[in-house]
Amino acid sequence: GQGLGSLRQLTPLQEKVYQVICRRFLSIFYPPAVYQKYTLELERKKEHFFAGFKVLSEPGYLKVADVNLAKKTGVEETFEDQKEENPDKNNTESPKVDRTELLQVLADLKKNDILTVADLRVKEGETSPPKRYTSGSMILAMENAGQLIEDEELRAQIKGSGIGTSATRAEILKKLVSIQYLSLNGKTQVITPSLLGEMVYDVVDHSIRQLLNPELTASWEKGLTYVAEGFITSGEYMEKLERFVAGRTVNVIRLNNQYDLRGLFDAAAVFYKQKRRTDQ
Repeated sequence: GQGLGSLRQLTPLQEKVYQVICRRFLSIFYPPAVYQKYTLELERKKEHFFAGFKVLSEPGYLKVADVNLAKKTGVEETFEDQKEENPDKNNTESPKVDRTELLQVLADLKKNDILTVADLRVKEGETSPPKRYTSGSMILAMENAGQLIEDEELRAQIKGSGIGTSATRAEILKKLVSIQYLSLNGKTQVITPSLLGEMVYDVVDHSIRQLLNPELTASWEKGLTYVAEGFITSGEYMEKLERFVAGRTVNVIRLNNQYDLRGLFDAAAVFYKQKRRTDQ
């Protein structure tokens, strides 16, 4: 409450920051928000259809949270939003009535109930491509690389470590940009591959594909754990590592696939604008 009289002297941005801090502080003293989740599985002529709904039942701390914050946490994620995306001119019912009726129907449903199909509609649309990585999301992806591993033991081994360490991931990314394997947009921080980076990827993909798989990192991490726990010696670990490197190197030399790679390089090059060189 100190300096509350100066609140009117704040700029609009400063006032918003002050509001966020106050609301977040007050939220600590409120109970958590509680949602009800509904999952439907419908079957018609051996075709299965799935739908899921999340409805706020107890707002809890969201009572004092900022409106924008509430939307991000799903407080506005109700059937009204779905209706706005699919407007029906002939439907004059209010969103509240729609939601209440639907929730009542869901509450009364039981497994193996037979429903009457009142109407069928086909909605056409396009899926959006995955968002490009930014410097921040790339570091998170490196940290959570183990999520891509199917083997539970290996996934548990790399959990919490991922690719690099918390102290080196940013430097790894910076290094890849400096050697022009990646391109970084200074304004948006969006990361895109460079032609050189794609060429390096193609070479590795067609020579030592294991290097592109986080399972390899997890397996070597597992070996280091065995050394630390005394199951194997450091000499045994290094011998296995050197044998792996030597074997893969010999295989690459024997491949002699330069001409095959040239086709991949040419295919990738069409997506990159060539800078015109002017004679000085």
